Formats: sequence, structure tokens, C-alpha cells
Amino acid sequence: MYTCPEAVIFDFDGVIVDSEPLHYQAFTAVLEPLGLGFSWQDYCDVYMGFDDRDAFREAFRAGKKQLAENSLEQLIAQKAEVFQQIITAGVPPYPGVMELVRHLYEQGIPIAICSGALLSDIKPVLRNLGITDCFSCIITAEDVSQSKPDPACYCLAFEKLRKQHPQLTVPSKTCAIEDTPAGIAAAKGANLQVVAVKNSYPAEQLQQADIILEELTELPAAFGRLQAF
Repeated sequence: MYTCPEAVIFDFDGVIVDSEPLHYQAFTAVLEPLGLGFSWQDYCDVYMGFDDRDAFREAFRAGKKQLAENSLEQLIAQKAEVFQQIITAGVPPYPGVMELVRHLYEQGIPIAICSGALLSDIKPVLRNLGITDCFSCIITAEDVSQSKPDPACYCLAFEKLRKQHPQLTVPSKTCAIEDTPAGIAAAKGANLQVVAVKNSYPAEQLQQADIILEELTELPAAFGRLQAF
């Protein structure tokens, strides 16, 4: 037997679906014509965990080019359009995700998504997976002014969950599931317990999490290793 948290908040890219390579493709399609492309390794080392705004800002900073705010919005829209084209081929969920989401939902445990992606990136994927209705709320880059590692997104996700589910007590009884150092820092900054999954980074870069897993198939049993909920 194991104890469950009062609520669970999932990151999206790199936790629910293996979409980081697809985001990299979309960024590449937009930035390479501008002479601002970067390698997959750079994406993993620098850009992963950023929302689109900060990723474009960093690419322009690294390329020593100015980026006007109206141009930034155009680039975000262009990248979103490219991403929509890419995901028409489907995006596979990570092992154990579908079973975990449905299990939590059926047990009546509130679940949410807290992501630096756009809502338009997330909804089609959830719809194709058939799990849209499982999530009480979805917090995206449009909902906050700062991306992870700023904790604002997780603070907002918890507050929205608590409004919908008054039985929730304190953030420390909610578990966040993350795959990046920036995401872990954001969740810890919001006083959540954090489970990290090694989908995107090795364990040595995820040490700030409370628990580190190989994949989410291990999570139900791992709940008992967190602080008492």
C-alpha cells in the first residue's frame, strides 16, 4: 500500500509526451532562416524548460541581435503554426503516463498541467490521447509573465486547483512531476513536493527533486517515499 498526494501537477513536454524534439524542430524552422539556429545539445543544455518567449529572447541574445516585442509575438505565432503542422503525425506518450493519469482521475485525486508551452500546443495532444477531461486546470505560458524556474506558474496551478477542490490544504501535500532542473526549481519554489523523471536529463542534474525515477511506471509505488501526505 502507498499514500497518494492530495493533488498532482504534471509538467507537459518531457513528462506526458516526448515532444521536446518536436519543439526543437519548430524552433529550428523559424530561427535557422534568421541565422540563429542552435544544436540539439544547445537546446537540451540551454533552452529546454524555457517557454517560447524566453527561448526566442535567448536565441537573439546569443546571436547578438535585437528583438523587438512585436517581432517576438510574431515569432511565437510562427513557431506555434509550425508545431501544429509537426504534431499532426501524432505525439507518443511516455510509458506509464496514460495509466497514471487515468488512475489518479478515477481515484478522485485532482490533477493539473503546469507547462511553459502554449495552450494551442497542449490541447490537440491531450485530445488525441483522450485524456483532456482528466485535468482540472491547465496553466501555460500565456498565464504567467515569467517562465520556469520562476515559481509563479506552479503557485497559480495550485491556487486554481484549490478553488475547484476546496479539500486541498497546503502546497506541500501536492506533488509536481517534472523533467528539468528549471521545472524542479519552479515547483520547489511553490513549496510542492517534486518527483523528477529522467526523460530529459540525467539524475545528477535533477538532485533538487524529492525523488528521481527512470519512468512514470514507477510513480505509484514511489509516492510512499515522499514525505507524509
